[in-house]
Amino acid sequence: MLQIPSSLSSMRILVTNDDGIHADGLKVLTRVARHFSDDVWVVAPEVEQSGAGHSLTLHQPLRVRRAAPRRYAVNGTPTDCVLLATKEIIPQKKPVDLVLSGVNRGMNVAEDVTYSGTLAAAMEATLLDIPAIGFSLATKEREIVHWETAEHFAVKVIEQLQGLIMPKGNFLSVNFPHCGIAEAKEIRVAPQGRRKIAEKMEARLDPKGRPYFWIGGGGFAEIDDVAGSDHEWLKNNHVTITPLNMDLTNHNLIGLLEQRVADFTR
Repeated sequence: MLQIPSSLSSMRILVTNDDGIHADGLKVLTRVARHFSDDVWVVAPEVEQSGAGHSLTLHQPLRVRRAAPRRYAVNGTPTDCVLLATKEIIPQKKPVDLVLSGVNRGMNVAEDVTYSGTLAAAMEATLLDIPAIGFSLATKEREIVHWETAEHFAVKVIEQLQGLIMPKGNFLSVNFPHCGIAEAKEIRVAPQGRRKIAEKMEARLDPKGRPYFWIGGGGFAEIDDVAGSDHEWLKNNHVTITPLNMDLTNHNLIGLLEQRVADFTR
């Protein structure tokens, strides 16, 4: 079982992200972590790794740069950062009690979770048997980013989750709405909805006239949003919490597949 510590003041917290060591959201989440504990470590990618998913760097060396006391940058993915932080950077005498990832600039709902570097960091922590929460903030292009909403409600959410016991292989994804603190509504626990990167590929030309493509240039497509889903609540200014599981097995199909295989082998 995984348990978010009930006594937060004595715990060791690792903060990471996928937007990079200089990201505003990382600064926000570091302040949130320090609200609860003095033992906070930051290990984040040297540059933005959005969309990296749960990927490892296998074909080039990983380098660690000490940016400040208990603050390090890694030339790799969010997954790399969690591994290096827990295995090499942070002293092993005291284990990491909680991993916080984010705050991502942009929501991570529905199918986003399979692409998200923010949630990949939480996944890796989960595989290491460390409780983990990924935080994301909904934004709109060319509009103000409501970091104050993320910071305010991140503290509230962590306070509510103190002492929570989850089965191994589970972690949490928290999304904050695109609005000010006063406009934000109560927290909703919600399943994943339906939303994916649009299939449109935007073709462009570089200054030398050579073609290139931009994935998702057409924005996001919303498809049959599920009633009561994370995406639906978030669009209506609710803070959402979605419990996620590393086990991708479709247990409902096991019986059917076993029957098909049995019929084939007779």
